[in-house]
Amino acid sequence: MHTTGIIGGGIIGLATAYRLLEKYPDRKAIVFEKEPAPGRHQTGHNSGVLHAGLYYKPGSNKARLAVEGIRQMVAFCERHNVKHEICGKLVVAASEDEVPRMMDLYERSRANGLRDVRVLSREEMREIEPHVGGVKALRVPEEGIVDYAGVCAALVGEIESRGGEVRTNARVTGLHETASGWVVETKSDASAVDFIVNCAGLHCDRVAALGGIEREMRIVPFRGEYYLIKPERQHLVRHLIYPVPDPSFPFLGVHFTRLIHGGVEAGPNAVLAFAREGYTKRDFVAGDLFDALSFPGLWRFLKRYPSVSWYELRRSFSRELFCESLQRLVPEICVDDIEPGGAGVRAQAMMPSGDLVQDFLFAERPRALHLLNAPSPGATASLAIGAEVVSRLSRE
Repeated sequence: MHTTGIIGGGIIGLATAYRLLEKYPDRKAIVFEKEPAPGRHQTGHNSGVLHAGLYYKPGSNKARLAVEGIRQMVAFCERHNVKHEICGKLVVAASEDEVPRMMDLYERSRANGLRDVRVLSREEMREIEPHVGGVKALRVPEEGIVDYAGVCAALVGEIESRGGEVRTNARVTGLHETASGWVVETKSDASAVDFIVNCAGLHCDRVAALGGIEREMRIVPFRGEYYLIKPERQHLVRHLIYPVPDPSFPFLGVHFTRLIHGGVEAGPNAVLAFAREGYTKRDFVAGDLFDALSFPGLWRFLKRYPSVSWYELRRSFSRELFCESLQRLVPEICVDDIEPGGAGVRAQAMMPSGDLVQDFLFAERPRALHLLNAPSPGATASLAIGAEVVSRLSRE
């Protein structure tokens, strides 16, 4: 029996196994996950947004797979009774000078195939979000929120019902190419497979190196910290409120997100994490930090964005600065309305030049496929990414 080994049990690894078994029911899939349960890192630490593909460059993998992916994800959730809600999103131009960039996003939404995106006046957007600031907004009706942990549980059920395996506590320590495939070594055993798919997220560059790919690019972990809106002030945000991206800033910026199990989250910022799984300021792994600081690309990135990097670091330690950022979207928010929430770590691929890899990045080798950059909207697009991986495997 043809066997594919999938390294990484986050939502993308699980979706890949599911799509593989769906298309090839006579094959076997083994997911190797180093944690005691799937979805413990990027999947389990994001804010649960369903992204429709508004921001991404037309023709890119992100644009195509996000638009396909959100529709596939909604259908999957409906079929498996996973909690989700298509509540829509406002993308707010906080000032007149942001309106041209907002209109560029509108044109991009049309090019990417989003449905029913509308330009709203100040009066129209305040009918949807009465407390929002700004001068104009885009209404993106397809966006929503979802329980990604529930999606992972449903995917595991599908994989196992189709004869696949999800092996937990199975950290991959070695990959050895053979005449017919690969041997995947873990802490406890070794498994022969015909093909490997690397969906290791925060460690994908290291897994690729085990498979013989030179680490030209590097995963640089950026921690995104969130605040929660206190219950008595959650009426200030009804749905999703996002900014128009600033082209001088390498990340999207802070926004407001209703959570699928209740509550409202605000954030994130973006600061260098001192561990690839560093969800607090105290988390520190010497090897991870050395890996980042010894990479020339990080220093070139910091040289390119010195003021932004310094501001993000200051904002990480200042609730007042964080609140000022939030007030651009919801002016009534004040410091006493927010309290510390959770955090996630973005597995951001960076080139030696200091450029961030902006698109999903695949590296194909004989009997191996490595997914080397799949941050947001990776979770939304996971089923479409899985189908894309399977289509590439079928060419082998």
